[in-house]
Amino acid sequence: MKPTIRFDRNEWSGAFGDIGTDLPLITGMILVSGIDAASVLTVFGLMQIFTGLTYRIPMPVQPLKVVATLVIVEKISGPVIYGGGLAIGFMMGILTLTGLIERLTRVIPKAVIRGIQFGLGIKLSLLALTNYVQVEGGIGYLLAIAAFILTIFLLGNRKYPPALFIIVMGLVYALLFKIDKNLITSSFGLIFPQIHQPQPKDIIQGLLLLALPQLPLSLGNSIYATQQTVQDLFPEKKFTVRKIGLTYSLMNLAAPFMSGIPVCHGAGGLAGHYTFGGRTGGSVIIYGSLYLVLGLFLSNGFREVVKIFPLPILGVILFFEGIALMRLIKDTVASKEHFFISLMVGLMAAGLPYGFLVGIIIGSILFSSGIMKKY
Repeated sequence: MKPTIRFDRNEWSGAFGDIGTDLPLITGMILVSGIDAASVLTVFGLMQIFTGLTYRIPMPVQPLKVVATLVIVEKISGPVIYGGGLAIGFMMGILTLTGLIERLTRVIPKAVIRGIQFGLGIKLSLLALTNYVQVEGGIGYLLAIAAFILTIFLLGNRKYPPALFIIVMGLVYALLFKIDKNLITSSFGLIFPQIHQPQPKDIIQGLLLLALPQLPLSLGNSIYATQQTVQDLFPEKKFTVRKIGLTYSLMNLAAPFMSGIPVCHGAGGLAGHYTFGGRTGGSVIIYGSLYLVLGLFLSNGFREVVKIFPLPILGVILFFEGIALMRLIKDTVASKEHFFISLMVGLMAAGLPYGFLVGIIIGSILFSSGIMKKY
């Protein structure tokens, strides 16, 4: 018998636990590359619903972070983005179907995975503090402080889950000070995703520019750290890296043909949904449905509509998502060797170019050599 999917207030609260990561990256990619907003939002929503029904826990779908960053910085075009998504879907599919992705789990110790989680938590928390909280000046700081206090007070409260109150706070602020009713009216209209046929040259270019740089983070965070986080938060679930790799692959093999962006699972998103109340697939189904509605009915004016919601509120959600990930390092504290390796890998992942790949390699070598036992 499959576990029940719920849609109660805690699932609604948990639904917003990853919005601080997803929305800014999706918005940046749409604005810079000119890709079709209706397609991106609709397909992203469908993928959330797919994982909610498949896993029946708050398994997240997120934009590929390295891909999104490269797209925004390098202003990469839509066809290359779709080609890159198809390329990384093929690569992850090969790793999964050959069993290589499972063999790697026997090489990468848990202490290293804890370091990957810790490093990602650092990056998310710093991003929240530097790129979100400060953007609206004094009023932004006040919103962030109010949201922070409210979250501290209600975190873990199953009767009054915090994200609902935080999102309502942001919506009230937007309605009072930022919304343009004419803009909302003009944005309404039914639009379906655009069908796209990836070309070989775009797949090759996407492989070189986007898929290869993304792969280390995908293995470290989207596969291994996500599977470990599932074990941490849902110990009764026995999802393997093979299953997570398979759904990761399938999403990216399907999305490009509907003009959708490359996506992944992620330890941070899972921690975020869980932290704010999500315990079943209902939270990501709710979350995906919101993107689905936005893409199908409000994407005409997306570039303007998205500016309405205050970023400091998203920053607070993202900050607590990062903290939830960093806290998972606590089970390595009993061993000096494990704790040192986790800490070192985390700092490498957070601070170095290709830090997730560097951290995995160096951390695994140190662990297997036993050299840290001398200290």
